[in-house]
Amino acid sequence: MHEWALAEAIIDYVSKVLRERNAVKVKRLVLRIGKLQTIDKEILVFALNNLAKEYDISIDEIIMRDEEITLKCRKCLTQWTLSPSQLPEDIREAIHFVPEVVHSFTKCPKCGSRDFDIVSGRGLSIESIEVV
Repeated sequence: MHEWALAEAIIDYVSKVLRERNAVKVKRLVLRIGKLQTIDKEILVFALNNLAKEYDISIDEIIMRDEEITLKCRKCLTQWTLSPSQLPEDIREAIHFVPEVVHSFTKCPKCGSRDFDIVSGRGLSIESIEVV
């Protein structure tokens, strides 16, 4: 349930942006969420809305955009995608908390190496904040 910690960091940043821009509310908050994080979006939105109330911040709209998981083998340079739904629940849970453990549970489909980079699909970022 690290969604609450993520929501708190987002609200802290949003609060800072509102002060810097001398704005009173957030019209639209766009988040980019890497699928490797397997974030529970329902919990994240619930946490964001509750923390926003606590910080006296009004957010009209929260948009979440998924970022696909792309992996690239360091050995043979093969690039492939991964869907968390392909993994068992206990592995998804482990990756949810520590995305780097994906190296333990998947390997290059071409050469079998576990030495690969996570090109995309990791983490959570604020894509944009529209304030008024």
